Amino acid sequence: MAVSRVVSLFLGLGLAVSSAIATPDPNFHIYLAFGQSNMEGQGTIESKDKTVDPRFQMFSTIDNFNGRKLGTWNDAIPPLANKHGGLGPTDYFGRTLVERLDPQIKVGVVVVAVAGCSIVLFDPPVSDSYWSQQAGWFMDIVRDYGGDPYQRLVDMAKKAKEDGVIKGIIFHQGETDEGDSDWPNKVKKVYDRLVKDVGLDENIPFFAGEVPYNGSSKGTNNNIRKLPNKSKNFYLVSAEGLNDLDMLRIHFSSQGYRDFGKRYAEKVIEVLGDDLKPVSTESSSSEALSSSSEVSSSSMGSSSSTVGGFAIPNAVHTVGVGKVSFDGAFLRVPVSMAHSGVISVRLYSALGSEVAYANRLLSAGQSDVLISRKNISSGIYMMSVVTASSHIVQRVNLQ
Repeated sequence: MAVSRVVSLFLGLGLAVSSAIATPDPNFHIYLAFGQSNMEGQGTIESKDKTVDPRFQMFSTIDNFNGRKLGTWNDAIPPLANKHGGLGPTDYFGRTLVERLDPQIKVGVVVVAVAGCSIVLFDPPVSDSYWSQQAGWFMDIVRDYGGDPYQRLVDMAKKAKEDGVIKGIIFHQGETDEGDSDWPNKVKKVYDRLVKDVGLDENIPFFAGEVPYNGSSKGTNNNIRKLPNKSKNFYLVSAEGLNDLDMLRIHFSSQGYRDFGKRYAEKVIEVLGDDLKPVSTESSSSEALSSSSEVSSSSMGSSSSTVGGFAIPNAVHTVGVGKVSFDGAFLRVPVSMAHSGVISVRLYSALGSEVAYANRLLSAGQSDVLISRKNISSGIYMMSVVTASSHIVQRVNLQ
């Protein structure tokens, strides 16, 4: 098949074959977060909370939520759980991680939280008697999660891990179940079920936060402190000293949530250690990147440009592509982004079949997109690189 025909198929039909391999970004670390009101976040969102490093992303678990679509990555501007929430522990959990980890690391959170819920809400099917006791506002939140918050968490976790690697689970719940001595066992059951349903590593760490020591639900800590006895993968996050609370004396203050989020992050760093280091991307990608018209600012406007020998009319390129090559078990695609955002890379055979695919969330500047080289042999391919404002088609010769 002539190369020109491949390009025609590529641009005109947008080929997508079931044999394509989506490779998660090993440097995009994802955390699942669930619980009740303190995980939902009840803190006032202040101006300083509305600016966030784009390396910290939230996966929308609710549709039409502050302009976010269900199942999409967005800058992690609070609220992160749902429209009823405010500032919560996940906000400064993610901000602390991106601040302290290598700049190559991105962090994403998938948050599902329902104020006032019992742990039974995350172990469906939920009994009719439980539903009959719930207030209208509670059911509104549940409906926002499709009527089944646990299943929404599972579905969104599966979708999110197509883009990165789930590193851990953060949890804050128990106030509603303060008098239930079997609560630690119920939490372990939910953990085991979640690991199985999402397809997580059986040793994935689970970080449970305490409730305020001087709060109205302080007795809940008696249960929470029993969790590490239920699994070697369970860890406590202390709430000691976080005594600035709301009027109900159940929820932390905004500053309390900031400090608590940092504690979650510090515990994650302590437990995961070297597992949080980036996958090596040492290469000559910076040298390989062209300074030609492949990389241009969107301010240049639309024009006709030639990329890889093929003309693409009205192209506005805010991404550049360097020399693509094999590197061990990966195919390395050096790219330069004028702006942070999601980039999609697809590789097509000479017959027009899609053989590899990767989606990445990248910061502005130079990066390497690593794709598993499984099913990619030496030869000539067509590669598509797509961002929100660019579409590059390039012929690559892999040796």
